[in-house]
This record gives sequence, C-alpha cells and structure tokens, in this order.
Amino acid sequence: MRKKHHSHKNSLYGKDLVILPIVFCVIIYTICAVVLIPSVNSYASIAGKFFSDKKHDISNEYVNIFVPVDEPSEVDEPSEEKKDTSSPSSPAKPAQKKTVSISSFTFPSYNNQFGELIIEDCQINAKLFFGDSNMALRNGVGIYYGSFIPGYGKTILVAGHNNTYFNGLKYAQKGQIIKIRTNYGNYKYEITDMQVKDKSDRSAYDLSADKENLILYTCYPFDELGLTPNRFFVYAKFVSGPVIDKKS
Repeated sequence: MRKKHHSHKNSLYGKDLVILPIVFCVIIYTICAVVLIPSVNSYASIAGKFFSDKKHDISNEYVNIFVPVDEPSEVDEPSEEKKDTSSPSSPAKPAQKKTVSISSFTFPSYNNQFGELIIEDCQINAKLFFGDSNMALRNGVGIYYGSFIPGYGKTILVAGHNNTYFNGLKYAQKGQIIKIRTNYGNYKYEITDMQVKDKSDRSAYDLSADKENLILYTCYPFDELGLTPNRFFVYAKFVSGPVIDKKS
C-alpha cells in the first residue's frame, strides 16, 4: 500500500513538471505579445514608408485657395521723362497705390495655402500658408499666426525649415527682391538686413510696427537637423503691392 501511494505522488509530481512550464510559457508569451505588438507595428509602418514604392500624398491635408493674380499690383510712378513740366509750380502727384477690399477676396483660414513666396536669387519657391503648423512647414512656409498677411500694413513674420524650403536663405543678400503672390494681389519686398539671434530673443521682430515689413526666419546653422538654439532672420521693406482696405 505504501508503494502504491508513493507511486501516485510521483505521478502527480511528474505532471506538474510538464504542465507548469507550459503555463509559464503561455503567460510569458501573452505578456510579450501585449507589450511588443504595438511597437512592432509602429516600426513596420515606418519601414513601410521608407521601402514602399508608393508616393505618400499629403496634398489633401490642407485647403488651397491660391489663385494667381496677374494684374500689376501697383501703379508705377511716372519717370522723370514722362512727368508734366508745363506747370513747374505744380508738384508732381505721388503714385496711387492700388487698394483691394477685404470683402472682395477669400481671407485665408488657419492652414490654408493662399499664396507662394519666391526669392529667385536664393532659389526659393515655396507655398505660402496662413499659420506655421507642422503641416504648413512640411509643405512650404507659413505666416506666424500672431502676425499679418501682405497688404495689411503691419509685420509679416514667415517661418520655414532650414533644411528644406528656407535652406536657400543662406544666400540672402541686401538688395535682393522677395516676391509674394497671393489670391488677392502680388507683392515685392527688398531685403535690408540679415541677423542671427537667439531663439528666445523677442527683440528680433516687432509685431506692433505701424508700417508693412517682412521678416523671414529659420533655424540656424543651415543644414543642421533638429531644433537649434539660434535663428537666422531676413528683414525686408515693402516695395509694392495692393493695400487692403479693411473698412470696406
């Protein structure tokens, strides 16, 4: 009787040696699956973007309201040869700037593309967005939401990435012309200065200025990946373009 009882115990013990490792393996496998599957899926998704032969379409992430305007944006001032000299006592009349009613065009909403920014000397030709979100800077350059649009008579602060659309700012020089084409008119600005300043230096721009001016900025140094402690600023003065009539 004792031998049989002892044999029964050995049988149960033997089953435990088989079942417990199986249960332990199942538990460990379940835990690993729960923890690792999301990470594996993320890496697989990233790998798919790198190795897929399909082009990623991001054009549908924003609304494009930009329709080029071909009309001259400002009446040119008459040259000295064309000025009327028959009445020397009468002073020449100043050139009349074209105005555009704010109600006559579609005012851009946040993340709308409403124009393009061109600096031929710097090989820059970028879509211009209202707002400087990640989406905007991924597709072009964007106006800081706390500043103003061209023609408003205030500061226009435009951001762009240093290793993509604003990489060409490293070729900026005084006297170069910046062109901005919008869905309500075309503008020109002349570069007056370039400066490198700390990213937290608020004196780099004045959003309360009472005259129209354009400021472009990007991370500095150029070609460096990621955020940098400095910013490269390009300052430009207004040359021509329609004035927005805010009262109409």
